[in-house]
Amino acid sequence: MADTPLPCPGQDPSVADLLAVRPALSMHAMDGLVLEDVPLNAIADALGTPTWVMSAGTLRARYRRLANAFAATGHPVSIHFAVKANDHLAVLRVLAAQGAGADVVSGGELRRAMAAGIPAGRIVFSGVGKTVDEMRLALRAGILQINVESAEELELLSATAQAEGLEAAVALRINPDVDAGTHAKITTGLANNKFGIPYNRAVELYAHAAALPGIRPVGLAMHIGSQIVRMQPYRTAYARLAALVHAIRARGLVVDALDCGGGLGISYRDESEGAPEALAAAIHAELGGLGTRLAIEPGRWLAGPAGVLLSTVILRKRGYDGMPPFLVLDAAMNDLMRPSLYDAWHGILPLSARDANAPAEAVHVVGPVCESGDTFGNDRTLPHMEAGARVALLDCGAYGMVMSSTYNDRPLAAQVMVDGNRWAVIRPRQPVEELWAADHVPQWVDQTLTPAGGGL
Repeated sequence: MADTPLPCPGQDPSVADLLAVRPALSMHAMDGLVLEDVPLNAIADALGTPTWVMSAGTLRARYRRLANAFAATGHPVSIHFAVKANDHLAVLRVLAAQGAGADVVSGGELRRAMAAGIPAGRIVFSGVGKTVDEMRLALRAGILQINVESAEELELLSATAQAEGLEAAVALRINPDVDAGTHAKITTGLANNKFGIPYNRAVELYAHAAALPGIRPVGLAMHIGSQIVRMQPYRTAYARLAALVHAIRARGLVVDALDCGGGLGISYRDESEGAPEALAAAIHAELGGLGTRLAIEPGRWLAGPAGVLLSTVILRKRGYDGMPPFLVLDAAMNDLMRPSLYDAWHGILPLSARDANAPAEAVHVVGPVCESGDTFGNDRTLPHMEAGARVALLDCGAYGMVMSSTYNDRPLAAQVMVDGNRWAVIRPRQPVEELWAADHVPQWVDQTLTPAGGGL
């Protein structure tokens, strides 16, 4: 979930630059911005904004490229989509039809993945704080593997498995203390991160796991961070993983599986995208000769470029003299949290071809939420747009809708999936009344207050 620093004023990619590296998007003179073969204005006309749109074709194409990259090395991997990136059933089913399994980090995600039709035997359960109830759920479902992240969790899982009369297939998630070079909030492989088992304790803990009742250690797992575009951190981490395999096997213990994690980055602005072919080569070079099953847990790389967020300019607000104006959108930080949370940069394209060809200017792009952090970009170079113009925020298919909230009593936005020239609503816009439908007022609250809705 990390990003490059915000660009300097005047250095933003142009409309043509953004379109050139996003094959599912095109600008038509009459229809404006088109995703696959669907004009995005048609969706906005029908549903209003803000609205999320996912491209099924992009999901399929990126999954095939990823799978083919590993097949070409002679060491195919099982691909477990990181459900935390985008948990919509339609997204999960598109990927499941391609052969994807799931990487889940909660009982809710586990149930959702199975509801989407992903077999339990293709599900891996990660995460630092699994509850006993979640462990029971995973054990009873018979999932492929539980990635254990601490000695304490291992003991708890052993006790739970014994009580259930079941056996847990376990991989120990190792923290290799390797800097992935990403945003501090999404690195996961450093010694001061909460994730994984310290590298220097791994061999002894694996041996201990082999002796625990209800536990069947099958291998190791590793995940060093997100939005990684350079291969050297991977190579370093995987070399350390290989050394552990040799050390554990020297104890006469079995290591059958290696979960290589995810984190492959995409190009939000103009950075180089992480290449599946390079990742496959790194895994092949460092781990390919160990004779284990291999797995990866991609999320952002598969789903990020498949999604956009449609929004409308509410108004164009004049700033202080000599300073850029504000474009106030109807989308906000409660819809797309990433810019506020990570200083994330998302490309912005007008939906209208006429707007796309307008002279460029520097603007601040903000949302209407009552927070200074509700900002999509300061000093952004965009074509001139007035109130009523529509835009698409790009690369929102991962960590977009899934992180939305209803802050400021703003209903969750509608969601759409396009596939070729067809599109369908996959989640309707949340009615505003639903925001308080589950609220219960205790009888002892002063009943002399004006009833909700009275006078409106």
